Amino acid sequence: MADLETNLARLDDHLGRFRSEGVLNRIAGADRAAASGARFETRSPVDDSLICEVARGGAEDIDAAARAARAAFPAWRDMTGAERKRILHRIADLIEDRAEEIALCECWDTGQAWRYMSKAALRGAANFRFFADRAPAARDGQVLPSPTLMNLTTRVPIGPVGVITPWNTPFMLSTWKIAPALAAGCTVVHKPAEFSPVTARILMEIAEEAGLPPGVWNLVNGFGEDAGKALTEHPDIKAIAFVGESRTGSMIMKQGADTLKRVHFELGGKNPVIVFDDADLDRALDAAIFMIYSLNGERCTSSSRLLVQDTVAGDFIARLADRVRKIRVGHPLDPDTELGPLIHGTHFDKVTGYFDVARAEGARIAAGGRRHGETGWYVEPTLFTGATPEMRIAQEEIFGPVLTAMTFSTEAEALEIANGVPYGLTAYVWTNDLTRALRFTDGLEAGMIWVNSENVRHLPTPFGGMKASGIGRDGGDWSFEFYMEQKHIGLATGRHAITQLGM
Repeated sequence: MADLETNLARLDDHLGRFRSEGVLNRIAGADRAAASGARFETRSPVDDSLICEVARGGAEDIDAAARAARAAFPAWRDMTGAERKRILHRIADLIEDRAEEIALCECWDTGQAWRYMSKAALRGAANFRFFADRAPAARDGQVLPSPTLMNLTTRVPIGPVGVITPWNTPFMLSTWKIAPALAAGCTVVHKPAEFSPVTARILMEIAEEAGLPPGVWNLVNGFGEDAGKALTEHPDIKAIAFVGESRTGSMIMKQGADTLKRVHFELGGKNPVIVFDDADLDRALDAAIFMIYSLNGERCTSSSRLLVQDTVAGDFIARLADRVRKIRVGHPLDPDTELGPLIHGTHFDKVTGYFDVARAEGARIAAGGRRHGETGWYVEPTLFTGATPEMRIAQEEIFGPVLTAMTFSTEAEALEIANGVPYGLTAYVWTNDLTRALRFTDGLEAGMIWVNSENVRHLPTPFGGMKASGIGRDGGDWSFEFYMEQKHIGLATGRHAITQLGM
């Protein structure tokens, strides 16, 4: 079994080439420095040490990548679904072969704990396998006969697409976006988050080793204001799939408006977990803790608002605070660590800034509320209690290991609080009353709802949110609806009457 020292030694082996060579862009199957020659540094949140330098792409690099994707599109589009399936399965095989390397680099680049990232690569492989198996039927449609026509539907890939992925679980989310695009027959220009570029490069290498033709998938590193903006405005890019902040999603929509880009956004959340007094309170407690403090709280589906019925709130919140104080904060490569450092100093400042906000608003910090240690971007797992729904800590996405607890007395009050935020991504409901569960979930403004469960992702189901939490759905056939255009063909089955003009 791996321990901290073993993981650190293995990490050095895997990062050696990046430290000496840096992370370059990959366009049309060739390594490229940024056209401007610019580079930026990626640093580990563990101790702010330099990992490597990264090519800082700009508009010229995006243009080259988009032209490569456009040139590669016809052959990839026309390749049989069975052949695309074979290549995508091979990508999954190679991900599994390099799972340790991916996990170690992801931990060091993002601060995520080994206990979660050790499984992330395998989940990424599962994403590729899932969509690989659907590639042969991606174009399948329907037969819809009418009295005079045989109506057929089919789908075709939309063309070159841009994929912009975030820094919180970058490897898995890259596979989640890119696998269905490739399965559908699209070509891709991928811009990973600047805070976490390493595993995107590994994934790119895996894809080409698996036999993906040059230009089908292109990688350009850079910042949103230059590479990201150029990608969203480029006329050869037909759609943008983006995961990140709601404010950034709004900017991307504006930037893509002139070229009428199709957009798919998975954005922010301020997700409620609602605990009624008839629930299995032990399981509800476990789930509430897991869904906010795992992955450092840096996940869009985290249950960042706790709503507990007042008849059980006192004991429930006391037990919660005790558990939060015992969460193990430590080095992300230590298998015992439950909470690692936040991604970057900028994000650390944002998260810790809410500690003063909570105090100013009159909430109580029942656990945490402080920096952890002197080195790296570590913060104590934090619990705010005594909060009210209008407080900023109950309205704004903090995106860290910070939970805001509130109480309610009636079902109607719980629903009003749960829906009373700009977001609508996920919700978690704990009750053993089936009719209440049906009634309450029907009223919730959330794209995904789990009852008596934490977030358990099932790949065929739709993933996405309402309101400021996004546009569109991923998963199963919903992914193909985004990456493909629907076509209708009507074939006359006889000599039906055609209205004659000008006779």
